Amino acid sequence: MTRLCLALATTFALSMSVGIAQQAGVGYHITKTYEIGGDGGWDYIVPVPSQHRIYIGRTNRVMVVDTADGKLVGEVMGIKGAHGTAIAESSGHGFATSGNDQSIVMFDLKTFKELARIPAAEDADAIIFDAPSNHVFSLNGDAHSSTVVDGTSGKLITNVALGGKPEYGASAGDGKVYANLTDTSEVVEIDAKAATVSRRWPTGACRQPVSMAIDTKNHRLFSGCRSGVLAVSDYRAGRTITTLPIGMGVDGAGYDPGSGDVFATNADGTLTVIHQDSPDTYHVVGNVATPTGSRNMGLDPTTHRLYVAAATFAPPPAPAPGAPVGRGGRAAVVPGTFKLLVIER
Repeated sequence: MTRLCLALATTFALSMSVGIAQQAGVGYHITKTYEIGGDGGWDYIVPVPSQHRIYIGRTNRVMVVDTADGKLVGEVMGIKGAHGTAIAESSGHGFATSGNDQSIVMFDLKTFKELARIPAAEDADAIIFDAPSNHVFSLNGDAHSSTVVDGTSGKLITNVALGGKPEYGASAGDGKVYANLTDTSEVVEIDAKAATVSRRWPTGACRQPVSMAIDTKNHRLFSGCRSGVLAVSDYRAGRTITTLPIGMGVDGAGYDPGSGDVFATNADGTLTVIHQDSPDTYHVVGNVATPTGSRNMGLDPTTHRLYVAAATFAPPPAPAPGAPVGRGGRAAVVPGTFKLLVIER
């Protein structure tokens, strides 16, 4: 073995031992891997604890997976650019954004058959259900708007101008819905019943907020930001309290009221764990190592399990002639390699 090989082997062994020690200190680790397979990329991971199911947007469909064993229960087909899923259990309806044709697909929760296709707006992306108002809100990025739909009939109610490009959001369950505005670095508050914007506030050092989680007991919002921090907001006061460092390329967030832990999944191969010491005080516990590109997650607060998406990626295509340096195409998911990692203590 050459000196270079010895050095590389030593470095690798040290990095692995450090990574294992860090994960042991964090307390969370990968306990199961569900080999889901299927073609295409993915977006939001939406667990529904009462159904023991996870809904996953996969390019042209929504995959429905059993949380007990990771088996495919069924699929919602005919979606053109799948992103988010919202579940209105009271009516037995699900709603999925179909971004490429600017629509929302309403489907039956038992058969997964399409019931209606509701016009939305350009870049229909995330989607959430607000139970008190029985309204569904799609967050339309490029249109800078939210499409509001009745959760029972699927009737289009209105489109709300948000004044910025929305990413993910959350329902507070008290008549208010919140969304991150990534281009203006703000949180916007929506009166769910009136379907109007009621106020907004800046996220401070958090630039480009994307993912969101909520603590309804303490009235706190957690916004994961592409600038490498997580912002904590007091949504009753309408202000950002603090920011904490996370990994780069965040796209998922979660809050577990049972443990008081906040999570951020990042494309750089980390899952950042932050503990809530009090509503206004937090500290970074550490990072769990995940595969590079595993930036989407869903949290089941009843089992305290995190579900993190992962896959093998093919090398990105070469940039087009004349394209700026570093502007190659996006790496494609190798068919059949998609999986869910179950992370817990």
